[in-house]
Amino acid sequence: MEHRTIGELMTRNVASVQLDTPFKDIAQILADSAVSAVPVLDSLGRPAGVVSEADLLRKAADQSDLSGRTPLPHLEAWERARAEGRTAAELMSAPAVCAHPEWTVVEAARLMEVQKVKRLPVVDETDALLGIVSRSDLLRVFLRRDKAIQEEITREVIGRTARLGAGGVTAEVVQGQVALHGAVEEPLLIPVLVRMCASVDGVVAVGEDLKPAMAAGPVGSVEGGRARS
Repeated sequence: MEHRTIGELMTRNVASVQLDTPFKDIAQILADSAVSAVPVLDSLGRPAGVVSEADLLRKAADQSDLSGRTPLPHLEAWERARAEGRTAAELMSAPAVCAHPEWTVVEAARLMEVQKVKRLPVVDETDALLGIVSRSDLLRVFLRRDKAIQEEITREVIGRTARLGAGGVTAEVVQGQVALHGAVEEPLLIPVLVRMCASVDGVVAVGEDLKPAMAAGPVGSVEGGRARS
């Protein structure tokens, strides 16, 4: 199976700033580019960090509220230092958490989850910036047409496992949800098929009402299937 890569999903024309870019220039670039964060590049074009709207707003939050309606938030020493920052180097979140263009959606999504970030600069083998991928970019795989998903499952999953006893299996796909029907020669093949289908780009969930070939009767409905995601 061929998965869409980060190189295919990423945004290539990336707004960025330099380490010495002043606060107000960063705010202007974010507004002009209609983005919420930009990579901060060193002199060799490598991401040193990322500066976001949240990083800039830390400065506003650190200001005293003359109305007295809201208390001044408690900031750790490093947070206060960043709140007082004047350039991208002082304001940014660092080091930059980066991805590579050959990565899959799964790899990028896992890194985002572990690092608690919303976007990943994408770099080449020299760590030079190539693009940026966001959570919304990763979600684009779920816009894949049902017909394309069904064709890939039939060709790459059922077709490749036919010799193992999946020749009697069919798949239907509705709104990214896969339903497997039919009979298999070996019951142990059922969870294998489910896992393989779940790994296809664009699949939301997998259900099956597969039966051992000897015990298979009339094919049941989608509603009777056991759902796995």
